[in-house]
Amino acid sequence: MPDDRQPPTPPVSAAPASPRGPGADAPAASGAASPADRPTPLSATDLPTLRRPAGPPKRPTDNRPTGVVAGWITRGGSGPCYGLMDENGTEYAVYGPNAGELRKGDLVTLRLTARDRSVDCGPGIPMRIIEE
Repeated sequence: MPDDRQPPTPPVSAAPASPRGPGADAPAASGAASPADRPTPLSATDLPTLRRPAGPPKRPTDNRPTGVVAGWITRGGSGPCYGLMDENGTEYAVYGPNAGELRKGDLVTLRLTARDRSVDCGPGIPMRIIEE
């Protein structure tokens, strides 16, 4: 015989549900800002509109002195030949008889000048370290 009884319906509360999460009834921490003290968020219409750049910058943006190259040592040792990979991926074959110990992986900034190919320091653009 089928059971025609319905399960009891839970009572409906007349109080509106709180939009705040757990702990909403806890007292506010000292120094907490009330909603009136908070800045109003910006809407999409309040944001500035950016224009497309007219072209590349007229002056370099890194302002490094001429001949200064920053990069990582790829072939190190006590010298006089080293390998250097700059920030743009250009490989240099660097000659520096008085540069001392440079370890592979070191990040360095060196003042370089062009040199002839009389000394072979391996693959890369041949450069010489300017001693200061």
